[in-house]
Amino acid sequence: MGAAGCIGEDATDGDGNGDNGEDLEEAQPEEGGETLSLHAGGTEGTYYPLAGDMKSIVEDQTPHGIQVQSTGASVENAASLGREDAELALVQNDITYFAYNGVELEQFDGEPLENLRGIASLYPETIHIVTQADSGIESVEDLQGAAINTGDAGSGTQVNALQILESAGVDDFDEQNTDFGTAADQIGDGDVDAAITVGGYPLGAIEDLAATQDVSFVEVSGDVRETLLSDAEWLAEHTIPGGTYDGVDDDVETISVQAMLATHEGVDAGVVEEVTTAMFDNVDDFTTQSEYIDVETAQEAMPIELHEGAAAYFDGSGAGEGNGNATEDNATEDNATADEDE
Repeated sequence: MGAAGCIGEDATDGDGNGDNGEDLEEAQPEEGGETLSLHAGGTEGTYYPLAGDMKSIVEDQTPHGIQVQSTGASVENAASLGREDAELALVQNDITYFAYNGVELEQFDGEPLENLRGIASLYPETIHIVTQADSGIESVEDLQGAAINTGDAGSGTQVNALQILESAGVDDFDEQNTDFGTAADQIGDGDVDAAITVGGYPLGAIEDLAATQDVSFVEVSGDVRETLLSDAEWLAEHTIPGGTYDGVDDDVETISVQAMLATHEGVDAGVVEEVTTAMFDNVDDFTTQSEYIDVETAQEAMPIELHEGAAAYFDGSGAGEGNGNATEDNATEDNATADEDE
């Protein structure tokens, strides 16, 4: 278990869920440009400020305008792309795979969203399992019989949380479903024993909460982690370094999924190529997760076919050769986790 830290209010689950708030300023495309809707996540998550960076970069470098919308994040965003209600969306790579193939999740079961297309992999989204420092919970297995907030119902966080619990044999627990801000309050009040969130560290919400409640981070390690990694190749080993959060001095072993930018096949190839070019030719302008966003890793763990506009950019840049446009090669249905928990 990681060393004690602190948590308070207004946190979010890792794929961006949280309290929806005011969207960023309206898109103002230049002459000849298009207005592109970019579905992000809750305003307290990682997706929303990242989407703000994308908006600034694309509007500075192209005639197009980006309208950022706060949403319930990955599952909702994949569905929006499937309906072509948005041109761009931030989504976990596992959720994108499930939506594209119509597997695992009830929302997509038997109804694959085959129009989804990938643009780029962006950064690892790290599983955080937070509990009170004096809870006595030292492993995932210790969550048997506990009250656990697994994130908003239907969110990517809930998907990941349930898979982790199943892999550890935790089948008796009181599941709570809210955004992580509410979950943090529940931890502080003793109403839940643990909360699970997914996001690129450091999660600003957890940092902001550090003065209120001492907590520990429960590791996802050992046999549980090995089972998870063998079940789904889009999961990866990850470590939250000691010192990332105030009071948490020890490294925390865990796993991560990958955040990606997706679109649908109906978006003009030239527009997608311009957006992709703007982002990856100006990666130094990102302020959120900037250490991970790189043209050389932009096709790693890509679970679906690239949009032709994105492919045109990467082919021209010479980056990512050999990674391919991933459908069955990069993620097979045999890897689609066990028993519909991912």
